[in-house]
Amino acid sequence: QVPLVESGGGLVQAGGSLRLSCTASGTVFAMNTMGWYRQAPGTQRELVATIPSVGNPNYADSVKGRFTISWDNAKNTVNLQMNSLKPEDTAVYYCVTNLRTTPTAQWGVYWGQGTQVTVSS
Repeated sequence: QVPLVESGGGLVQAGGSLRLSCTASGTVFAMNTMGWYRQAPGTQRELVATIPSVGNPNYADSVKGRFTISWDNAKNTVNLQMNSLKPEDTAVYYCVTNLRTTPTAQWGVYWGQGTQVTVSS
């Protein structure tokens, strides 16, 4: 098991900013993708942004130009800088990663427990 420790959620007014962080603790041999999804009440979980170990990030159209995802390889940490927040960004944000715990282990997808982001109008 690889716990993903999330932080940075909270309450902010529209137009404000928040920064989410997620660290993969425990035994990690290799990671090829990290990212964030979100789920608002009554809706399905949706992609926010992902970043591969090699290549360019991918963003949902709804957050392009406002959110920036970054990956600190040395710390097994992914960050999501969220600017110009809107009330429709309100959701529980989940960290996700695809990793291997040992050289012979299979790749597996791991999810964090989620952090609440609330944007007031």
